[in-house]
Amino acid sequence: MASSDTNTETSTATIASLRAGHDVAGVFACTRKERLIARTGTPYLAIELRDRSGAIEARAFANADLLAGRFERGDLVEVNGHVDRFRDKLQIELKTIAKAQGSDADPATFLPVAYRDMEELDGFLEHLAREVYDPAFRALLDTLIADDELRSAWRRAPCTRTGHHSYLGGLLEHTVAVATLAQETSLLHIKLNSDLLLTAAIVHDIGRTREFTYGAEIGVTEEGRLLGHLQIGQRMIEEYARDILDEERRLALLHCVLCHHGPDAAPGRRFGSAEALALFRINSLDATIKGALEHGLGG
Repeated sequence: MASSDTNTETSTATIASLRAGHDVAGVFACTRKERLIARTGTPYLAIELRDRSGAIEARAFANADLLAGRFERGDLVEVNGHVDRFRDKLQIELKTIAKAQGSDADPATFLPVAYRDMEELDGFLEHLAREVYDPAFRALLDTLIADDELRSAWRRAPCTRTGHHSYLGGLLEHTVAVATLAQETSLLHIKLNSDLLLTAAIVHDIGRTREFTYGAEIGVTEEGRLLGHLQIGQRMIEEYARDILDEERRLALLHCVLCHHGPDAAPGRRFGSAEALALFRINSLDATIKGALEHGLGG
């Protein structure tokens, strides 16, 4: 029996805030969609809905085939339903569900995001770029940082889809960490070319800015699928550096970027500089530690 505790949640309600007995009307990410057959022989939809706060299972028993034609897995969907408890778990019994339209369908609302403040990380990135004193490398970094479209993509992108820093803002967080480690390593090992290493650390994952798509889940662009972020990064650096870096600096920088996952990532290639080796180790250090913190030591 319904009571005065029954509420109608708006689209601003999070999954974590839902309670049994609530009515819910909002936009969520659909991360699973299956057409199943009930014991009675009638079809029903089994769905998983997500937002930043968590996930919840949903079921559509009435008009299952009709509703199934209104959205796909990976869409942001607008739902109306009622929250019940089934086998000690919350579940939404859906009345309607369809692909969300218009301004309600902003993917950034539903994807996980960095805990770090983006403005603070942006400031760190600019500070680290100012620590490069070679005129040519500094000019390249100034050009990159002045590109508003690139900076926006840098702030938004993750590092990976399921590994380390697999959330919006993860790329900027990782970039700042690797560049900070590069700066400290240069202080400890003064024979390193600090300007080359720091520049390489800042741009090493720049290809990630064009690797991903954003919907109900983080996906991969066609460029990302066919080339991967190393080759995309090479193309971007060559484009931006065309009239800035001489051949020696361009090759040294590209070598560091292309080897930052180790020589195995580039068949037949060996480390050709101490800076490339240093970047590989530093990148691996941050990625490995972050991965352990996010997924555990066995992940």
